[in-house]
Amino acid sequence: MRVSRLIGAGNLGIGGRPKIDRGLREFIRRMSRENPLWGAPRIHGELLMLGFDVAQSTVSKYMVQRQEPPSQTWKTFLRNHAEAIAAIDMCVVPTLTFDLLFAFLVLGHGRRQLLWFEVTRHPTAMWLARQVTEAFPWISAPTYLLRDNDGAYGQAFTHRVTAMGIRDRPTSPGSPWQNGHVERLIGTIRRECLDHVLITGIRHLR
Repeated sequence: MRVSRLIGAGNLGIGGRPKIDRGLREFIRRMSRENPLWGAPRIHGELLMLGFDVAQSTVSKYMVQRQEPPSQTWKTFLRNHAEAIAAIDMCVVPTLTFDLLFAFLVLGHGRRQLLWFEVTRHPTAMWLARQVTEAFPWISAPTYLLRDNDGAYGQAFTHRVTAMGIRDRPTSPGSPWQNGHVERLIGTIRRECLDHVLITGIRHLR
């Protein structure tokens, strides 16, 4: 008897979540179409402020489903702005006498071209700032500069980059993949050269 009552209630639409009004469904679809950057949480919040008591999952169910993302992907952004992006990094090289040298590399994203390199024993912020000036004449500086969070990039470096009109873009801590092009260049230099040569000094490495 109890089972038959439950089945009957389900058939009558009494059990479970009630269906929402057709007008509200169309309103959700309209909000979704006219605001392509809005997700279900934003539309749900707008509906609550308008006095509609509806669940966020229901809003998501009736939103317009798009085949393409509302904005360009990260890969598309890099491809569209490659000519305006440069990346820098330092490669640590031990010498025959167990000294440590630092090779500073500048890579242009447009053609994956090595634009500048220099070698030093002590990569200070002032020295790095001077290398950026040498790599990019003031009229041809890139729009974006990708780099890691090495402590050597101090205030002298960041001030020089800002003065040249370059947007400094440090990567997230522990995320070398965000600067993958120059990381791959360093890997190539190691595998094809440095792993087979004993470096004797700055002049030899340069």
